[in-house]
Amino acid sequence: MTAAWTSPDRAAALPAAVALPLLACGAVLLLRHRPIAREAASVAVGLALTGVVLALWPVADDGLRFELWTWLPGLSLEFALEPLGLLFASVAAVLWPVTTVYAAGYLRAAREPALDRFFAFFALAIASAMWIALSANLVTLFIGYELMTLATWPLVAHHGDKQARRGARTYVVMLLVTSIGLLLPAIIWTWVLAGTTDFRLGGILAGQAGSGVLTLLFALYLFGIGKAALMPVHRWLPAAMVAPAPVSALLHAVAVVKAGVFTVLKVAVYVFGLDTLRESGATEPMKWVASFTLIAAAIVAIRSDNLKRRLAYSTVSQLAYIVLAATLAHEVAAAGGALHMVTHAVGKITLFLCAGAIAVTAGKTRVSELDGLGRTMPWTFAAFLTATVSIIGLPPTGGTWSKWLMLLGTAEADQVVPLAVLLVGSLLAVAYLMPIAVRAFLRPPADLPAHGEAPLVMTGPLTLTALGCVALFFGADAVLEPLAGTLELP
Repeated sequence: MTAAWTSPDRAAALPAAVALPLLACGAVLLLRHRPIAREAASVAVGLALTGVVLALWPVADDGLRFELWTWLPGLSLEFALEPLGLLFASVAAVLWPVTTVYAAGYLRAAREPALDRFFAFFALAIASAMWIALSANLVTLFIGYELMTLATWPLVAHHGDKQARRGARTYVVMLLVTSIGLLLPAIIWTWVLAGTTDFRLGGILAGQAGSGVLTLLFALYLFGIGKAALMPVHRWLPAAMVAPAPVSALLHAVAVVKAGVFTVLKVAVYVFGLDTLRESGATEPMKWVASFTLIAAAIVAIRSDNLKRRLAYSTVSQLAYIVLAATLAHEVAAAGGALHMVTHAVGKITLFLCAGAIAVTAGKTRVSELDGLGRTMPWTFAAFLTATVSIIGLPPTGGTWSKWLMLLGTAEADQVVPLAVLLVGSLLAVAYLMPIAVRAFLRPPADLPAHGEAPLVMTGPLTLTALGCVALFFGADAVLEPLAGTLELP
């Protein structure tokens, strides 16, 4: 069916991918007094979005573009299709309906208020993810980036208590300050140097500035992309853990942090160009920042007893893998970073869905309280163990290949210290994740549980995403193949 599309039909699918979540938002508000219909509409539109996005893969290299508005030469609002952006769009589109089904069960079990507001802003967050993924230039991407911050802010503050308001304030202030104070000046500077903000394979800054300027500009981008959670601009992420578990899943897997690392990869490949970064040495300072973040966040995770806090710092550490891969300016490492964007998304959403199921079913939120729970919640903890293995990077899960490619790219680039950092980071991941499953399955329970497994509406989605971790082990080539031309893989 895709092959029969005309070129205008295909290009129209780009704004349609942004419009569908907006349609879901409108449906949620219209059906706010009919909960089942409201959630069914969200899932149905989510499945439709998944179909639209996946149908674009056969034409990912056709150069489809859809212009919204041009007001100055080199400055326009425009969507464009390319494999890296479509990969991020696919992650968000596929995980949205799964998370929506889980959220419906979780929010009812937790007796959360204002579900219509929740699902409306959830849909707006997905719309902004589609906008970012399909942006044809930095200006368009920046607008989507800011919209995502504003759309997810009410979700972080969902509980409405003092702690939630404080966490949401930290969240929105840090993300807006970094983006407006650092990312926006970097975009303006890029326009002054290159005369355009369009994304182009090979970059737009080659020959436009010296090594010192490129180094400073690259640092502005990486710190300005606060959603990538590099230290010290990472504190918004643990602060946002006051939100309900489905929001944490959205932040860590479906949209927010993936928008951050996607933007880092996009800037490295399409704004600077890997050759320019490598030849100029512009990535050297940020390579050390990413390495420090990877190790330091992992150590904080090990020391954290609160389960969601541990998972939050795990995310900070795992995102640093992708940023470090980008700073290596090596094609194989960048491919590993792109694949890790996918494998981490599926693994981390599983971990947060499990954490939410544990909290509402067993009332446990601390790692030290999980002894023996695997005996009464076997499906939940089996999924948790599967995702743990993927995050660590062991077979038979998708994380094996993303970690391997990053290690291989680091070795081929003769980067000894980053290679050691990646290896130590994986060992630390064993230390902060594996004891959770060990406690749940092998230790005797501290007390006699009065509960069983989480409801099917919660265990179903988390089991599905856990199976996705395994499926990515066997299907990694299908993810990497469309990126071969973009990253000039051998």
